[in-house]
Amino acid sequence: MGLELYLDLLSQPCRAVYIFAKKNGIPFELRIVDLIKGQHLSDAFAQVNPLKKVPALKDGDFTLTESVAILLYLTRKYKVPDYWYPQDLQARARVDEYLAWQHTTLRRSCLRALWHKMMFPVFLGEPVSPQTLAATLAELDVTLQLLEDKFLQNKAFLTGPHISLADLVAITELMHPVGAGCQVFEGRPKLAIWRQRVEAAVGEDLFREAHEVILKAKDFPPADPTIKQKLMPWVLAMIRRLKATMRMMHTETLCRLITAFHFHFG
Repeated sequence: MGLELYLDLLSQPCRAVYIFAKKNGIPFELRIVDLIKGQHLSDAFAQVNPLKKVPALKDGDFTLTESVAILLYLTRKYKVPDYWYPQDLQARARVDEYLAWQHTTLRRSCLRALWHKMMFPVFLGEPVSPQTLAATLAELDVTLQLLEDKFLQNKAFLTGPHISLADLVAITELMHPVGAGCQVFEGRPKLAIWRQRVEAAVGEDLFREAHEVILKAKDFPPADPTIKQKLMPWVLAMIRRLKATMRMMHTETLCRLITAFHFHFG
């Protein structure tokens, strides 16, 4: 049995893995795991990934989960251009830096924007207060500014003059709020030009193919009551994890402020 990728292109990490494999001519069997139907929660999929999350990879008897680990595995097993994950120590460290940062920042903000703006009120029929939505979109705006100021700066791509895994992971995250109707790139010319560069680098047809599902998310019909009942415990657990991450980050920020206060005034 060859390489198998368990994906749903509604998922931003799945889109990154899919684009990377297709762009680099890596042969694989696509195994669709329909998140909207709750197939990731099935006992059958749990045999592949007990965590019940996509993406997942099977390479013969070897199974791997977590999108960053999958992307790195593919860069090491297959002959792909060096710019994706450079051999140069410092260039590679820049990619690692972004991949470490994005989990609790850009991913969280983009995921919350999708769910609060579209998935909860439209798909699940659960209202979201204007205050909650405003706070979510404000957090997204702050994170986008960090992405520009810390990583993009005045470079062509996030880590230098060439596309890398960092750009691929970032763009697939940003298309989540775009799919919910957020004007992510409006008023951000540097970020908009960067998006154009990334699309051109991966190929516009492949980019469009990978994002077709998320860009039609606003047209999803309301969830069937049975599906909603199946999904809600998973959704609520996901939201609790996001809130816990936010509390942890706020605590860390407060600790840094207290430390700085004591250093300067103690």
